[in-house]
Amino acid sequence: MMKNKKMLAAVSLLIVLVAGCAYWLGRRSNPLAPVAAAVPADAAVGDKKVLYWHDPMVPGPRFNKPGKSPFMDMQLVPVYAGNTGDDGGVSISPGVQQNLGIRFATVLEIALAPALEVVGNLAWNEREVTLVQARAGGYIDKLYVRAPLEPVRKGQPLAEVVIPDWVAAQEEYLTAQHLSPDLAQAALQRMRLLGMPDELIAQLKAGGKPQTRITLYAPQSGVIAELAAREGMTIAAGAPLFRIQGTGSIWLNAEIPETAAARVRPGLAVEASAAALPDTRLTGKIAAVLPGVNAGTRTLQARIELNNPHGQLAPGMFANARILSADNKPVLAVASEAVIRTGERKLVFIAGADGSFIPSEVVTGIEAGGLTEIRQGLQAGQRVVASGQFLVDSEASLKGAIGRLGADK
Repeated sequence: MMKNKKMLAAVSLLIVLVAGCAYWLGRRSNPLAPVAAAVPADAAVGDKKVLYWHDPMVPGPRFNKPGKSPFMDMQLVPVYAGNTGDDGGVSISPGVQQNLGIRFATVLEIALAPALEVVGNLAWNEREVTLVQARAGGYIDKLYVRAPLEPVRKGQPLAEVVIPDWVAAQEEYLTAQHLSPDLAQAALQRMRLLGMPDELIAQLKAGGKPQTRITLYAPQSGVIAELAAREGMTIAAGAPLFRIQGTGSIWLNAEIPETAAARVRPGLAVEASAAALPDTRLTGKIAAVLPGVNAGTRTLQARIELNNPHGQLAPGMFANARILSADNKPVLAVASEAVIRTGERKLVFIAGADGSFIPSEVVTGIEAGGLTEIRQGLQAGQRVVASGQFLVDSEASLKGAIGRLGADK
């Protein structure tokens, strides 16, 4: 029993010694092993003292010698004394910048003039509606237009109606002309009060014969949107007979995101294209922005008036539109890819002349054409990092440069 215990203790001690020797040999044979202690004081590259080497993609571990990273297929990067982010920035050697393909962008002062892309459905322009009514009681003797949505031209005859009261008033006028001028004037006034048009009265004076059938003409070109007349039917005074819809223009009811409401106002120019006419370029302007927000889609509705000279557009068609901005004031802008969005803030890295990079928190505005408006945090002409921010960001995070942005406020 005692002999077995002694043998077990001896085997355990041997295992510990072997593990210790293996660790010591491994440390000697792997000079790139992470170290927690300071690097030798004489480690230097050129005129700058090297504090340690690290992999910018895995910035935590530090190494005491240069070489290839055990984590990534790249060389370790030296960190020099004096470049540890005490000034709120970080320095990266030009060679490393070139190897990692870091590109820069210049802060521009430019007029972005963004166009807002919206969609919607076409509808009749309700401002181009004309109603043809019966001005007095009678009946329809003949109908020239017999179906809804038939196209009509301005001045085209629509129907012939017989209005007994108008016939009687005309005969009274013709009789009064032979009796006295005062009676003729009174009869003329009565015809006007009955609703007889001036054209009909002029024909009566010129011809000297009563007009028993009155022709109704289309007051404008368009289509018959509503037809309430049939041959032989009796009509009452004020009854609507034809509703003519003009087709020279048409409405596009477009959905505007709530967040873009401030950029949309009546009068702005619009370019549109309809799915039914993909090769036709449509132009128009915003006629009105309707009050109220759709609770489901969080959108407002803009009423866009589009030109429709050939009448090819019809209600219900789907269309896309670009609302052109009238605000062409120059603003500061930078490439959108240069802005790092952390969720809590927006950052850019300003490139210094000595190879340093200083993080700057910015306030952004609108985006258009791959550019982002900068309202605060940059100046025109500054150079910022546009690609390779992962290296600069990891380096700055390691040295606490970004964290100090919040602490300095």
